[in-house]
Amino acid sequence: MKLTRRDTLMLGLGTAVAAMIPMQASAAVDEAIAAFTGGAEMGSEGITLIAPEIAENGNTVPIEVDAPGAVAILILAAGNPTPGVAEMRFGPLAAAQSGSTRIRLAGTQDVIAIAKMPDGTFVRASQEVKVTIGGCGG
Repeated sequence: MKLTRRDTLMLGLGTAVAAMIPMQASAAVDEAIAAFTGGAEMGSEGITLIAPEIAENGNTVPIEVDAPGAVAILILAAGNPTPGVAEMRFGPLAAAQSGSTRIRLAGTQDVIAIAKMPDGTFVRASQEVKVTIGGCGG
């Protein structure tokens, strides 16, 4: 195979674009968190996130979130093309401030849960899930 100057430039451009994709995903996660919290500081006590350490199939990964007393919970998958997974809101008559679902993960990544407490503070929990077969087209 003969590598021309044009091939080299295209290869370099493709590498630059591929390197920017994770930064865009990270920016989307940061924007979603800022929109939910308004830029407030977050604690780590008062929220529990349960997700498997290893998921054999990224198409259906079970997660559970529990934040007693929370008024809202945001769930994000940091490595997905669209990181927003779910937002749960709880009214004053809610029996429990928890939820469980199955989510789709594109590959190994962090799952993040942020809860808004009644006093306006926020708490955060995250867990890395290693995916052996990606669920978002991977």
